[in-house]
Amino acid sequence: MPAKNFDAAGAMLTAFATNNRINEFLIRNLPDEAWRAKPPNGKGRDIASIVAHMHNVRLMWLKSIDRNAGLPPRLDADSVTKDSAINALAESCSALEPLLASALGTDGRIKGFKPDVGSFMAYLFAHEGHHRGQITMLARQTGFPVSQSAMFGLWEWGTR
Repeated sequence: MPAKNFDAAGAMLTAFATNNRINEFLIRNLPDEAWRAKPPNGKGRDIASIVAHMHNVRLMWLKSIDRNAGLPPRLDADSVTKDSAINALAESCSALEPLLASALGTDGRIKGFKPDVGSFMAYLFAHEGHHRGQITMLARQTGFPVSQSAMFGLWEWGTR
């Protein structure tokens, strides 16, 4: 029996969905006290604001790519809860998936982003990975660290 060809587009979409589940895993495993803890020196965003930013950047790109796309609501950094953040990230992930799938299945273009959908997805992964690092560092700096088991769990992409 001949070997099946690797489905690169499907793998990229699966990785994007896994990236979102890793975000959710981090939020669920973040001590509640860390969510609104003030950053050291009182400067910068708290964790809730960082998570709201992650979702809102996705919306910015959705609007840029397709002005007619139905957008989930923006998150307000001052009122977002862990549960509303998880739900919003799931919504923005679901809203991006068909646009990514379309670009992966056609000419690879993403309106407003060069050079192509692969680079756009790499941008999304890097952006959110950067903020996950900020979140874990900020949780530790404010005295409410993410557990070691949860920290290791952030890297278990094969089981998320």
